[in-house]
Amino acid sequence: MSKFSDNIVFLRGKKNITQQELADILMLTRSRYVAYEYGRSEPPIEILVRISKYYDISIDLLVNIDVRKFSIDEIIELPDNRIVLPVRVDNEGNDQIEIVQQKASMGYLNGYSDPEYIEGLDTISLPFLKGGKFRAFPADGDSMPPYKNGTYIVGKYVENLSDLKTDRTYVFITTNDGISYKRFQFHEADGIWVRADNQFYEPYKIPLTEIKEIWEFACSINTKEYGPDEFAEHHIQNFISEIKTDIKQIKEKVGARN
Repeated sequence: MSKFSDNIVFLRGKKNITQQELADILMLTRSRYVAYEYGRSEPPIEILVRISKYYDISIDLLVNIDVRKFSIDEIIELPDNRIVLPVRVDNEGNDQIEIVQQKASMGYLNGYSDPEYIEGLDTISLPFLKGGKFRAFPADGDSMPPYKNGTYIVGKYVENLSDLKTDRTYVFITTNDGISYKRFQFHEADGIWVRADNQFYEPYKIPLTEIKEIWEFACSINTKEYGPDEFAEHHIQNFISEIKTDIKQIKEKVGARN
């Protein structure tokens, strides 16, 4: 049997209806519908659309993903199932968090909307993270203090831009920067302003057209410890950043007086 036939058998069971009842809803004969469940034939696009609308699950998920691995309630709640897969659960019912490995992060921009790519990601469970869709992203570069390379930032999926909170940190998935970790500042009509915690970097605007996903910081997983020299260097960088900020503020005050 195909994933599609396995899925529609499973989903019908969740609805607790008979093959005949579903065939009537889909305006099919029972024998024709049974052929789809048994994998003897594939439905045409118009029938796929009917099944997709009935279960409120995208066609991509129906034909490409084993939906038995996921929470059906979460599938229904996510808008259009366009990007984010529903919450994954293990055999014991624990929520699972997909991990975007460093080596796979470059391909995430192409694969984030591909159900098969997402299903192929490794997963972990963190019992203290509940009530949302979570994904872990690798920290990379010097614009993500206090997180060094090797740290994973776990984010909770943000469905609406209106949910962004000033000075909270988020993982932004954009066509220009790929995966970036920044602090949200404010909205504009055609974009949002963000800044890095590293004061060497100036705030900048992300056009709304470039934003693909946003994940609110939930926790971090550090896979490498700081050495004594690195810890001291981190404090020096913070000190220099503070000096730079103070100088900038003084210049602004002087300029305002002039």
